Amino acid sequence: QRNTRAEIKEPDLSPLITEEDLKKHVYFLASDTLEGRMTGEKGSRLAAKYIAKSLKQIGIQPMTSLNGYYQPFDFSSGVEVKTDNTSLLWKNTSEENAQKTRSDLVLGVDFRPLAFSSNGDFSGELVFAGYGLKVPGEGAESYNSYAGLNVSNKVALVLRYVPEGVSSARRAVLNRYASLRYKAMIAREAGAKGILIVSGPNSPNPGKLIPMRSDQSLGDSGILAASINSDSADAWLSSSGQNLKKLQTGLDQENPHAVRALEIPESKVQLSIQLNRLRKQDNNVLGVLHPPRADSAAPEYIMLGAHYDHLGFGEVGGFNAKGEEKMIHNGADDNASGVAAVLEMAGAIRQQLIKAPNSIKKGVIFSFWSGEELGLIGSTHFADQPPMPLERIKAYLNFDMVGRLRENRLTLQGTGSSSKWKSFIEKWNITSGFQLILQDDPYLPTDTTAFYPQGIPVLSFFTGSHEEYHRPADDPDTLNWRGLLRISQFAAKAVKSLIDNESPELTYTEVAPIQNGGQRDTLRVYLGTIPDYTSETEGVKLTGVRAGGPADKAGLKAGDVITSLAGKPIKNIYDYTYALDAATIGKTTEITILRSDVSIQKNIVPIARP
Repeated sequence: QRNTRAEIKEPDLSPLITEEDLKKHVYFLASDTLEGRMTGEKGSRLAAKYIAKSLKQIGIQPMTSLNGYYQPFDFSSGVEVKTDNTSLLWKNTSEENAQKTRSDLVLGVDFRPLAFSSNGDFSGELVFAGYGLKVPGEGAESYNSYAGLNVSNKVALVLRYVPEGVSSARRAVLNRYASLRYKAMIAREAGAKGILIVSGPNSPNPGKLIPMRSDQSLGDSGILAASINSDSADAWLSSSGQNLKKLQTGLDQENPHAVRALEIPESKVQLSIQLNRLRKQDNNVLGVLHPPRADSAAPEYIMLGAHYDHLGFGEVGGFNAKGEEKMIHNGADDNASGVAAVLEMAGAIRQQLIKAPNSIKKGVIFSFWSGEELGLIGSTHFADQPPMPLERIKAYLNFDMVGRLRENRLTLQGTGSSSKWKSFIEKWNITSGFQLILQDDPYLPTDTTAFYPQGIPVLSFFTGSHEEYHRPADDPDTLNWRGLLRISQFAAKAVKSLIDNESPELTYTEVAPIQNGGQRDTLRVYLGTIPDYTSETEGVKLTGVRAGGPADKAGLKAGDVITSLAGKPIKNIYDYTYALDAATIGKTTEITILRSDVSIQKNIVPIARP
């Protein structure tokens, strides 16, 4: 049963941490009225308004450097097609077939640009390149659709997905190299100026156009890219006596050479694509409790944070089962639970300040991020444009998915970011009695990653993933309310000990990568870089590098922009990921960076991923 409870009114909250108030927060934030709290959408704005009203009612003040509780930020929200400047024309240039020329394919019916396409125009010959795959390996492990095929300055026509007749184990391998972006990059590296992708008759979604869903990347793929329907592909292939069904069936047993390289010299396509990159604005919500007495004019703070955005209808990032398409993803655990915990802690900590003001020497910042699901956009914006100097923030505690406590197990991540964390945690847990799982790695797929590279110790609270993760079933009735209450009380006690007069200072610790052994087929290349996923710079900008990792040893540092790796140009994070997969562990390779607009080449030695 779907949760539809939501009333937009100022919450009536107790100053204590209570299960009743936790439910109030979660049931509002995870209601259908908020439509999944997608960044930049109506539901996100309603959630931000609710959080700001809650902070005001609790007695938490806005930060003086901001206009109220909001810190606005812009982000890339998708793309739209400039219809007047987007077209696809096919022409058979042979005299005998001139009458069969098909021109002016219909946008949205016969073809559709892909969201990562470059803008531009190109006219050239068409080449069928099978599944458009290039898989590294030796012997039968490898697969190269472009072997012996000349696509330089031409347009590649390729099938979507992977061969349909392969085993499930082989499919898992091939799928790593079958994403739309990867196929576009391989075609670009082979010299193609454009790529057209078609879902074959043997594949899922046969003949259908690919939805133009943005992946929130701020960079294009460096090649014109579109999907076409199977009728258009068959019309083109018929000039060479072929059809899509016959060609795909020949390739579906994984032999890339079952169909000979098929150039269609008498077929010419003219492709024009113009996309407009859309921008939207959303807000972080921030409040602060200043210390009543400070030892200096620059008081110090502990910061608590939780992201309040989610996936909307799950069109990007949703792990939908069949029948769950276009359903609201309420995100009760991810992350209404974290927001509720931080709001409840705000009230409890303020009560401590009221009762014993002279016992507190540090203030507390309460931060609620948007854009986490799209790539830590909100927290990264805070770290890039902080409303107060970051050196005054002495620790960041993050709460992301804390509503599903099972078997009393609570995971605390990032304990390696300070040498003090483990001894502190042991004391805090004496009366709480959790079965704690401590994980040292501070580089996490959550908002801590915006702060640890800035020299701030981090600690992230987490109760683990589950089958409802990123699915519509992540509703309030799945939460462990007693567990969420205990976690909120435990964390509030931890914060109180960090801000009182007796608390020793936390020290920041640089965490080096841990190398381990393992079987050859489980190894993945690792450089120890920390990309800035929100950067609009062409290439991959770094927010930092892991201490002792290959990038650190090679002399890379925060602010560098990677423009090539192992001879492969890097235009965006996807190019970088694919180049990493192609690099060799233990073999020195060349990396090119931009530093202060100066191109610098360095040598780097990849290692196995820890």
